[in-house]
Order: sequence, then C-alpha cells, then structure tokens
Amino acid sequence: MHKDLKIKTCIPVLIVFFFFTLNAEAQCAMCRAVLESGEDQSTAEGINNGIVYLMAIPYILVGSICFYVYRVFNKPPKSSD
Repeated sequence: MHKDLKIKTCIPVLIVFFFFTLNAEAQCAMCRAVLESGEDQSTAEGINNGIVYLMAIPYILVGSICFYVYRVFNKPPKSSD
C-alpha cells in the first residue's frame, strides 16, 4: 500500500515537470553581448537553444543511471520454493 502511494504522488509531479516548463536564458555574459550586438536574433536563439540542449543531456544521463540503480536495488526477493 505504501508503494502505491509513492507512485500516485509521483505521477502528478512528473506531469508538472514535463509539461509545464519555463523559458531559460542559458547564455554566458560574453556570448550574450556578442550575439546581441548583431541584428540577426535567430542566431542568438539558436545558440541559446544549443546551450540548453547541451545542459540537459548530463541530467538525463545521471537520472537514467539513478533510476537503473534504484530498480536493481529495489527488486523483490526471489522466493525459494
């Protein structure tokens, strides 16, 4: 019963994290100054999206590894018949 409660509270939290996002400005100060000096703002947006993409990959990898370790250590014990 306790495990079902964890799953029931975890699902809404995951939905909030995946579907309700905020825009992030992930440029360093020097990149922003160089890109804002030009008239073409699509280049600045492309650089910003690339930085956010590169930032997200390590979090996804570490999260996947943590989930795998959790699953391995929380496997139900095999019954000996």
